[in-house]
Amino acid sequence: MTIQARLPVGATYVPEFFGGEEAAWLAAALDAGSWDTTLKRRVQHFGYRYDYRARAVTGDAYLGPLPDWLSGVCGRLAGEGYFERLPDQVIANEYLPGQGISAHVDCVPCFADRIASLSLLSACEMVFRHSAGGERCSLMLEPGSLLVMEGAARYDWTHEIPARSADVVDGEKRPRGRRLSLTFRNVIRSL
Repeated sequence: MTIQARLPVGATYVPEFFGGEEAAWLAAALDAGSWDTTLKRRVQHFGYRYDYRARAVTGDAYLGPLPDWLSGVCGRLAGEGYFERLPDQVIANEYLPGQGISAHVDCVPCFADRIASLSLLSACEMVFRHSAGGERCSLMLEPGSLLVMEGAARYDWTHEIPARSADVVDGEKRPRGRRLSLTFRNVIRSL
């Protein structure tokens, strides 16, 4: 089941893309790796390293092929039609309660049109803002959900995770726990 209502055109939300056991397995695979701590949140790069300072994927950014456990997820994304070709770049982000990411559009010259984000472990609110019109909408990203952005959702709207320890859903305060996200993309090969 996908959800399109109240989202920017070009955004598709799949609430239960991954089950609890699959998500726990992915989280364990990430935690077995090495986290980069140079940002306010911990990250891991796969395939290509994104340079946050240069806002680019530089010529020396290639890290090697995706690990087998991640290639399987990419195969599923392509097999179910969310990507035309296998994603070749993945960034894992860890968000602890109170952490977020500021409003942004993923690097336009770096990455192809379609971007997908898989949420694990804890829910949080993502806020979208239209760059020109100022419209705003938001979405609770539930554990195991997949958000795909392309077209207008990818280029004309910013997206962000507000830095807070709880979200309010239908008037009810929902504390955040540790959240992991995996963002899948294809690097534009002008390196």
